[in-house]
Amino acid sequence: MDSNTVSTQDEDAAQLAALGYTPTFERSMSLWENFSLGFTYLSPVVGVYSVFALAIMAGGPPMFWTYLLVGAGQLMVCLIFGEVVSQYPISGGLYPWARRLVGVRWAWMAGWIYMWALWTTLAAVSMGGAPFVAQLLGIELSPIANATIAATAVVSTTILNLMGTRLLARVAMFGFICEIVGAICVGIYLLVFARQQDFSILFNTYNFGHGVGYVPALLAASVGATFCYYGFEACGDVAEETPNPSRAIPRAMIMTIYIGGAAAMLVCLALLLAIPDLAAAISGKDVDPVTTVLKTALGETGFRVVIAIVLVSFFSCLLSLQAAASRLLHAYARDKMIIGSSWLEKISPRTRVPANALLVAGVIPVMIILMGLFMEEAAKTIIVFGSMGIYVCFQMIVLGALYARKNGWVPQGAFRLGKWALPVNIVAAVFGIGAIINLAWPRSPTDPWYLNYGMILTLAIVIGAGLMYMLVARPLDQQVKLSEEQSSM
Repeated sequence: MDSNTVSTQDEDAAQLAALGYTPTFERSMSLWENFSLGFTYLSPVVGVYSVFALAIMAGGPPMFWTYLLVGAGQLMVCLIFGEVVSQYPISGGLYPWARRLVGVRWAWMAGWIYMWALWTTLAAVSMGGAPFVAQLLGIELSPIANATIAATAVVSTTILNLMGTRLLARVAMFGFICEIVGAICVGIYLLVFARQQDFSILFNTYNFGHGVGYVPALLAASVGATFCYYGFEACGDVAEETPNPSRAIPRAMIMTIYIGGAAAMLVCLALLLAIPDLAAAISGKDVDPVTTVLKTALGETGFRVVIAIVLVSFFSCLLSLQAAASRLLHAYARDKMIIGSSWLEKISPRTRVPANALLVAGVIPVMIILMGLFMEEAAKTIIVFGSMGIYVCFQMIVLGALYARKNGWVPQGAFRLGKWALPVNIVAAVFGIGAIINLAWPRSPTDPWYLNYGMILTLAIVIGAGLMYMLVARPLDQQVKLSEEQSSM
């Protein structure tokens, strides 16, 4: 180990000590590996493939532009996160950041919502990947088969995550390479050799309305893009496993938005222009236009190759999500903020990862998956909460940063926005609040009320349960003084 490496490690340890913690993780994750973790969590291929049919049915081909608009908004949020993590590079992400920006109670609730959002997203992604496994293997996807495949995927990622940070970083990098190469190759092939539509369809609103009348359809379609632009925060969830995090993590977060967003737009554009029957896709007659495009353009063999790449993306996404959830749970436990803290905070002496927290981050998503076998509608209602829950937590950080600035906070990390900090913070807040309203807006009046308002209902239950836990277990009492001491650092 050279002297520069030793010096960096000493500086990282000193910075962490100043924030009130002793180093316990292994700092072995490079900038590109940290970026890969955020990229595979964001996973543009998973995002686009999962919601493409819904987006085109909601707004037609111009839904492509929502990827640009949502990406610009989330970039503002990402820049605020960069300032915060640069000054507070602590594992667990949103919870320790919110704690230092606002206070312990705000932080506890932000982390609580984020934790449940991660668990439900883990369940959603694993169940979303199950049909691709069934297609690849040529098996019929019954409810039991769907749950079995999804649960097996979560168990597998748990085992891999338990093997340590180095393996997590390498798998994330492998997933990134597979996904970006697959996205570029398939996207270019479809655009060059399989294009069946003219570029003009990107501006054709068809029967969705014109001018201002198209806005409701555009907002409905933008929910698809909204699903594709979170994950960059995972770079900060492993801050204590990354050397020189104050500089590296903001860079990795911004790279995630740029590269992930570009890949998502390429994939979406290629699929739109290669659709053989556009009217069928818009009307919903073609219930799976992604499969139709791939089979038409690539044949059965090519389709299976692409599905294999997509499955790598799904698996890498699960791995990154679970890593983020476990670090958050460990951060709670380290601060004695949750039941079983002494057990959950333990770091494996061999692999240097929070093994017990990882087990919990595997068991709860599997329970949600299995619940779907007995209470299908309840499980669906819980799973759709994931996206909205994460956006709510994002805004708790963005609004927390505004609150901190009002009270005199001036970012002191290596990454700072300078004179642009307040305008960017305000734009991020306006965008984020708008995104939450858009996600929660009921658009299917014929559905049962508990599905139409599923995101709002589940958010209310999660917040209510969190408040009840705080009142009964009172995890905050012993931490208020410590929070005040650390906020002054």
